[in-house]
Order: sequence, then structure tokens, then C-alpha cells
Amino acid sequence: MRLFLCLQLYRISMDFCDHLFDEVEPIWQAQLDHPFVVGIAEGTLDFEVFERWVVQDYRYLQEFSRVFAWGAAKATELEDMQFFAGGLDLTLNTEMELHRQYASRFGFEPEDLEGADMWPTTRAYTDFLVRTAADGSLPELLAALLPCAWGYAWIGEQLEADYETPEDDRYADWIATYTDEEFRGAAEHLKAMTERHADRVSEEDRERMTELFVTSSRYEWQFWEMCWNGESWQP
Repeated sequence: MRLFLCLQLYRISMDFCDHLFDEVEPIWQAQLDHPFVVGIAEGTLDFEVFERWVVQDYRYLQEFSRVFAWGAAKATELEDMQFFAGGLDLTLNTEMELHRQYASRFGFEPEDLEGADMWPTTRAYTDFLVRTAADGSLPELLAALLPCAWGYAWIGEQLEADYETPEDDRYADWIATYTDEEFRGAAEHLKAMTERHADRVSEEDRERMTELFVTSSRYEWQFWEMCWNGESWQP
């Protein structure tokens, strides 16, 4: 997926995405202010807490990739199919590989990631995404998908602007991943796609898209909270 794929962004009004951001700005700010995120930015996050994120986000990405697969299947335009195929590749072969590299720094193997239990929030969030992708329309899929890509790019941008680069390479690499030009380009292209499809549907459908966007954003905050506090299934 290359940056030129999202050049159309500059020719598209972002009114709907502006509306989405207005709806979730307090939630996204709460994510930015979360002690987990601040700990990454300052390089002070306890390694055991960060390890929780590596494991749970890896399991999340396994299911998240299915959303891209559903998107490719539901898309009717070649450009959209290409984007979803590229997103699937980026998730499975780039982002997940970075998690495996993180895991090796903590002294465990890729098999340990594959066999890890999904904690309740991880399961709930991924089930919500996959169900929306399978049962919903393409615009609904895009709205549910967007907070992860755009949200991480937004957080990375804020951390890059407001903090010095952490001395710990693990945290510096984390920020670099989500401020990388390719990742940002993918997030911007996804915003442009969401805007384009929102322009084609009814006001009722746009309200449903907004609802899904807000729900995903809430799950994003809950994911940080889960990793910060730990979580387990009760008997």
C-alpha cells in the first residue's frame, strides 16, 4: 500500500470525518491521557504491562485482518478491493511481524503469541468488528474499522509532537510504527474511503456509521484500560 493511493484525499471534503472526530474527541483525548499511553511516550511504562499489550494486540490483529478480508469481498470498486487487500497484507505481514519482534525482546516465541488466551475485552471488541464486517454494509464496515487505524495514527502524531523520543528502543519503535508514512497514508486513505461512501448513503445510514465509529472508539479506550489493569475470565 503506497502513499499515492490516498492522494485523492486532498480533493475530497472531509465533512463527515470531521463530524466523526467531533463525536469522539473526548474519548480519543482520554486515550491520549491514559497512563498506558503516557507511559509509552515517557518511556516509563512497566515492561510487564507493555507485554500485555503485545500479546493481546497480536490476538486482536488476527481477527482484525478478517475485517479487511470481508471488505475485499464486499467492495464493488477495484480501488476499494486493492485497498482492503493491501490492508490485509499490511496487518498480517508487517504489523503482526513487528509484534513478533517485540515478543522476542521479552524472551518468548511466536507460538506463545498464537496460543495466548484472548481476554474478555479483546474478544468483545474483535467479535463486534467481525460481526459488523460480516453482517453490515460496506459503509458500516468502514466506520467500525476506521477508529483503529486513524486513532493510532492520531495518537502517534500527538506523541511525536508533544514528547521527546523515549530512550527505550521498544517504546521509540512503537511510536515510530504509528507515525510511519505508510501507516499514516493507509489511515488517510481509509478516511477518504469512509467519506466517499458516506456521501452515497442516507442520513439514517450515516447515523448508524457514527454509532459504530463511536462504539469502536470506546473499545479502543477499553483496550488500553484492559492492558493497564490486566484482565481475566472469571470461573
